Amino acid sequence: MFPRENLRRALALYAVTDRAWLGERTLATCVEEALGGGATFVQLREKDAPRAEVVLRARALAPLCRAAGVPFVVNDDVEAARIAGADGVHVGQDDAACADARAKLGPDAIVGVSVQTVEQALAAQAAGADYLGVGAVFGTPTKPDAADVGTDGLAAICAAVDVPVVAIGGLNEQTIPVLAGTGADGAAVVSAIFAADDIEATTRRLRAAVQAALGA
Repeated sequence: MFPRENLRRALALYAVTDRAWLGERTLATCVEEALGGGATFVQLREKDAPRAEVVLRARALAPLCRAAGVPFVVNDDVEAARIAGADGVHVGQDDAACADARAKLGPDAIVGVSVQTVEQALAAQAAGADYLGVGAVFGTPTKPDAADVGTDGLAAICAAVDVPVVAIGGLNEQTIPVLAGTGADGAAVVSAIFAADDIEATTRRLRAAVQAALGA
């Protein structure tokens, strides 16, 4: 498992997969390019795929991330994460889901939780979350049902909790700079990486933007 003491730093540029943007390219190839460009964390997000497919894709990505020294988690499906040997899981807004993930994956697994309010953040922290995904910071078609948290809401959550925080939602080269001063530890991106024609070069620019804005 990825060392928890390195987690805060690992959240700097958090890549969330979305095969809708890949065209004819394979997911493994695109993730490998993102890692080559400096992605520091990878989440496999397969909202509609059956578990067997999620496991297959996770098993393909896990060794790539491990070779790069980057943590790898699966979105929502705790059992798929366990079977595939992922470093952990990222779950939605459900305290029970966080506790359930911890119980099934063990004390060394990474468990991330999505939150939108200070109250949700504190509850997730109390339930044992290792990090929080806060958003959507800006409106995004990737998360159409997520209310905009904004930078003020992000900053309030960062100030209220002790666990690391990664911002998500509408983040790209143009918007990452507004994260400066919020207390966030990193930026999570989806289409900004996986819709790019040159994923490695784009990821490199995104990583530089995060470094400039957050020092991460």
